[in-house]
Amino acid sequence: MCSDRQGTKEDLSEITDLYFDEDGLIPAIIQEASSGEVLMMAYMNRESLEKTLETGTTWFYSRRRKRLWNKGESSGNQQIVKGIRYDCDGDTLLLQVEQIGVACHTGEKSCFYRELVESDRGSGQQQVLRILEGIIKERRENPKEGSYTNYLFDNGLDKILKKVGEEASEVIIASKNEHSADLIGEISDLIYHMMVLMQEKQITLDDVSEELMYRHQGR
Repeated sequence: MCSDRQGTKEDLSEITDLYFDEDGLIPAIIQEASSGEVLMMAYMNRESLEKTLETGTTWFYSRRRKRLWNKGESSGNQQIVKGIRYDCDGDTLLLQVEQIGVACHTGEKSCFYRELVESDRGSGQQQVLRILEGIIKERRENPKEGSYTNYLFDNGLDKILKKVGEEASEVIIASKNEHSADLIGEISDLIYHMMVLMQEKQITLDDVSEELMYRHQGR
């Protein structure tokens, strides 16, 4: 995707650079907003796109059944739309959603659960930081009542920095103890608060990864 232009129900009719194929269809990639994971791909026509914008849940066009269908209409695994983008050629949609339940009819979370070439991004455990980054970003953009993350954002940079300092001190103290579980817990707290700080300062994991890679190559 090379564009982040977004459409709304009010301006869909004004978008002239959105292209449907000869059958009136456009492919739609569905991505989990909080983690960035690609969940599925389906087709939309103009009517299903309009219903998606109107209802806030995903509607698609089934080429086999020749009708519209609402994701989760039978399974309950709905997709709550958080954003819609389309690419630079105007011929592919990207929908960012909150997935309720699983996306795939097989019971897998994502339809893309089979690998042709093994990914070097690692397992779900290894991707936990990216998932956490997505959740923190989601909280900042769509505050949730009672959320501790939103409490930190609401109280501003000084509060976040205070917590980072406190958690760093806790890591030092826990390092003096024999129980590794305590240290693991304190390191986890520090990482979380550091990631809240990163979001506050608009720094991403990719930014940090690029810096570490640069330093590694220079050694």
